[in-house]
Amino acid sequence: QVQLVESGGGLVQPGGSLRLSCAASGSIFSIYRMGWYRQAPGKQRELVATITFTISTNYADSVKGRFTISGDNVKKTVYLQMNRLKPEDTAVYYCAADRVGAAYWGQGTQVTVSS
Repeated sequence: QVQLVESGGGLVQPGGSLRLSCAASGSIFSIYRMGWYRQAPGKQRELVATITFTISTNYADSVKGRFTISGDNVKKTVYLQMNRLKPEDTAVYYCAADRVGAAYWGQGTQVTVSS
């Protein structure tokens, strides 16, 4: 089993920045990809960004140029630096981790962008 714990959410004004963190624990050695998804009220959960360790990163078009994903392949941690935040970025942000044959989710952290 893998447990994921997110931190770093909160309230920020439009144009501001936040940094989300996610740490994996448990049977983490075979995790090969981690990422962030978000779900706004009344909407489906959507991909924000993923990192396939030592290989590549992937971003939703809506966050390209504003968000940066990074991670530590040994510690199995992932970070999301969010700059130039917009009200439409308001959502619960979920950390995710993939192993062969299994996927895991964190509990989510609220990000609210409002003046």
